[in-house]
Amino acid sequence: MTDTDLTKDAQDKYIVPGLERGLLLLCEFSRQNRTLTAPELARRLELPRSTIFRLLTTLETMGFVTRSGNEYRLGMSVLRLGFEYLASLELTELGQPLLARLCDKLNYPSNLVVRDGRSIVYVAKVSPPSVFSSAVNVGTRLPAHATVLGRILLEDLSLAELRELYPEEHLEQHSLCTPKTVLELFDLVQGDRQRGYVSGEGFFESAISTVAAPVRDHSGRIVAALGVTIPTTQIGHVNFEETLAQVRRNADELSRLLNYTPSHGSRVTALMRD
Repeated sequence: MTDTDLTKDAQDKYIVPGLERGLLLLCEFSRQNRTLTAPELARRLELPRSTIFRLLTTLETMGFVTRSGNEYRLGMSVLRLGFEYLASLELTELGQPLLARLCDKLNYPSNLVVRDGRSIVYVAKVSPPSVFSSAVNVGTRLPAHATVLGRILLEDLSLAELRELYPEEHLEQHSLCTPKTVLELFDLVQGDRQRGYVSGEGFFESAISTVAAPVRDHSGRIVAALGVTIPTTQIGHVNFEETLAQVRRNADELSRLLNYTPSHGSRVTALMRD
């Protein structure tokens, strides 16, 4: 028996089966599966229906699921936990006042996003009081390869790492601007890396333009993307150089707060194709 096996056996002794099952049940809900029935959950988790009903009753009592007829969906307690998690992130706490300052200066929505696998997740957002509204809120997930903010969060990946993340031959298309292959995506993000920022008009949504810059931590790795979104109809009235300077200044300040020092040189060192 290896050391890994021994460690796993030791961990297994402290696992609470009922809690594990309850958490696995919650994980079955997703954007594609907003509602599920007890029989569906029993089949997915390969558990007796009686066990599923007990788990659902407990979770419903605590507000983690709600029931409508025979269908269950996630409850408000899950959302509350999610917001508490986002608020607990040092990145969010440090970034929120910078986003507020950037929004006040430019009068456009300011966003902070991180990457979770192939998706970007909005962890902080500040919007001005205006008629311009966006469907994007804290917690929104969008495809990394098809968004300006996502391109920034893919800059540190080598071609081999990108191929591992996107093993398919053709990438899912969300607009005419979406890279079609991993190689095309790699070349695009490496150009962004050399430039030090990304701007795109209608890259993901035709009505939205974005200007964004990377946020790095003490190791020099990109941990977030900070940017502003501008209605494409207003792009002609925007001072691009001033907007870019403000975005980069706040991204750099957040990086410094995360103990990043430019001596790492990661901003100007391009990754080689392999």
